[in-house]
Amino acid sequence: MTDSAVAEEAQHSSTLESVKSFVAGGAGGVAAVLVGHPFDLTKTRLQTAPPGTYTGAVDVVKKALARDGLRGLYRGVVPPLLGVTPIFAVSFWAYDTSKLLLLGLTPNRKSNELSIPELAAAGFMSAIPTTLVTAPVERAKVLLQVQGQTPGGPQYKGVFDVVRHLYREGGVRSVFRGSVATVARDGPGSAAYFAAYEVTKKLLTPAGSSPSDLNLGAVIVAGGMAGIAMWSIAIPPDVLKSRIQSAPTGTYSGFMDCARKTIAADGVAALWRGLGPAMARAFPANAATFLGVEATKKLMDSLL
Repeated sequence: MTDSAVAEEAQHSSTLESVKSFVAGGAGGVAAVLVGHPFDLTKTRLQTAPPGTYTGAVDVVKKALARDGLRGLYRGVVPPLLGVTPIFAVSFWAYDTSKLLLLGLTPNRKSNELSIPELAAAGFMSAIPTTLVTAPVERAKVLLQVQGQTPGGPQYKGVFDVVRHLYREGGVRSVFRGSVATVARDGPGSAAYFAAYEVTKKLLTPAGSSPSDLNLGAVIVAGGMAGIAMWSIAIPPDVLKSRIQSAPTGTYSGFMDCARKTIAADGVAALWRGLGPAMARAFPANAATFLGVEATKKLMDSLL
């Protein structure tokens, strides 16, 4: 086989792996939304409601069920369902691409196995392109989730109505409000997320075996631990992101202004509001994510 043929085959293999990562990430994202949305809605309402609106997470759930029935727990689910497929697809594609980039930048390394700091760096890098999709999707999702929480607020008919309203209100900048807070949450969060997943897989791998051969039960545990690792550090910027994205125009001048006003009004503890629902959601939703990702990859490997 000539050098050009070898290079062409390597390029084809790399492209195929990128496509697999993209598709598998999207499948994992859909699984995450179906499992985790009620927890996410509860978290967002606790983070954005005026003091005294709810006594806790259980009270949020009770009031949502009383107002809208079971459907109330899935209010705002359309934006993440529409957006999560590309969000997770881009995230997992960007993570795998970042790992290849790090390997390419260190050609004289003794092993092709990335260290934990390198895996974390790849995770952080994956958040940057993902924010282009995440920020507008979460802006629409947050507004739909808090709809009906306070009387007299805007009433949206759905995700596209939200986007139209935001664009008329402030153009593209309004649609992408909260992007800085999104990176502040997802950069460190994704670093912890992917590193924790890889580390847990290695810990669960029997001697002489490969992490890629783990059964789906081990994948569920590793995925759940990844979610816990991420949300254990992501809540403060997530609180600020939710407030920035749900507040009327002009309430905050930026990320730091929101932090200052939040602490001044509600104390430092406000930065951890919603921790309970987030951590309750972290394990099952992210176990579902990685289960969807790994199962989809195995299916594609058997077919392609």
